[in-house]
Amino acid sequence: MLLEGSCHCQAVRFSVESHQPCPFMRCYCSICRKTAGGGGYAINLGADYRTLKVTGRRHLGVYQARIDDARGRRTSTGQRHFCKRCGSALWLYDPTWPELVHPHASAIDTPLPAPPQAVHAMLGSRAGWVEVAARPGDDCFEDWPDVSLAAWHERHGLRL
Repeated sequence: MLLEGSCHCQAVRFSVESHQPCPFMRCYCSICRKTAGGGGYAINLGADYRTLKVTGRRHLGVYQARIDDARGRRTSTGQRHFCKRCGSALWLYDPTWPELVHPHASAIDTPLPAPPQAVHAMLGSRAGWVEVAARPGDDCFEDWPDVSLAAWHERHGLRL
């Protein structure tokens, strides 16, 4: 599926091909919550990095989060792209998985298919004010689930 997206001020526009366009996974980690806003979580999609086309690149900024964990303080390899003019979160690219790019569902202008269920990830990091609106059949995880975006789509017969 061809996904077309943009920032709020339209300075950055992009398109990308996705085999996993269903916005099902809500990430409640502090990085997503603070950089993407919304309901205390972000929803990222999976797409083919080789097909990413961008106009307005001069307006792009990149943020790499600092992470404190058992390995100490380090900089995330994830590159969170945003519009420097309006601040819209656009996509995440991580060179650890060079074939993938993860656009934020909130930046996609193309109508997306409704997910039959949701996965709520990183609930152990959610803010206390966030109410998890899990429906019957939703999967909830305190940490990161062991299911990939591709595997979830495949399991639900949603591979395009």
